[in-house]
Amino acid sequence: MRSGVLFDVDGTLVDTTYLHTVAWWEALRQRGADVPMAKIHRAIGMGSDKLLDHLLGPDRDRDQDEEASTAHDVLYGAWWERLRPLPGASELLRTVAGRGPAVVLASSAKEPELKLLRQVIDADDVITAATSSSDAEQSKPAPDILQAALDQSDVDPRAAVFVGDSVWDVQAAARLDIPCIGLACGGTSAGELTEAGAVAVYDDPAALLAALDDSAISSLFA
Repeated sequence: MRSGVLFDVDGTLVDTTYLHTVAWWEALRQRGADVPMAKIHRAIGMGSDKLLDHLLGPDRDRDQDEEASTAHDVLYGAWWERLRPLPGASELLRTVAGRGPAVVLASSAKEPELKLLRQVIDADDVITAATSSSDAEQSKPAPDILQAALDQSDVDPRAAVFVGDSVWDVQAAARLDIPCIGLACGGTSAGELTEAGAVAVYDDPAALLAALDDSAISSLFA
C-alpha cells in the first residue's frame, strides 16, 4: 500500500458549485418547490437522494425525485462546454504526484460528467484512480466514495489526506479517520469548514499549492 491524496472534484478542482446550485433551484422550482439558493448551495456535495431529503424533508412525496434529478442533470449539462478548472488545480495535482503520493479523484459525479471534469482538469497522466457515482452505495457525508477511492488506488488510509470544499467532504473523511484539508473556493467559508473538522483551510488549489510544504500533505512526501 502507498500514501495518497484524495481530491473531491466539484467545487474543489473545477468551478461547478454555483452551477449545480442554480440547476437544482430551477429543477425544484419546475416541480413546485421554491427553495432559496443559499440553502441549496449548502447542500451541494451530497448525492441527489440525500440532497432532496435535506432540502424537502424525508416525508415528502418521492414520486418526482427521479424527474427532479434528471432535470438537474439537463440544466447543469447546458454549462458543460464552459466549465473551467479552479486556479492551480492541475498544477497542484502534478506537484503532489511528483513528490510521491498517489493522486486520486474521489468524485461522486456520473461517468459522462467525470470524463468531462477530467478533461477540464487536464492532469490525467498523474491521476492514479478516479471514482464515480456508481462506486458508492451511499453518497456523502457517508464515506463510501472515499473508501472506493482508497480501494481502487491501494492507498493506505493511515497515509492519506483528503481535499474537499464542503462540510460533507470533511464529515465523510472523519468517518474514516482521514484528515481533510478544506478549500473555500466552493463557497463554504473557512469558519464552517474548520468547525466541521478540517485540519486547515485554503482559498483554492493555488493557495494550497503555495503552502504545500507546510500543509498536512507534506507528511506524505518521501
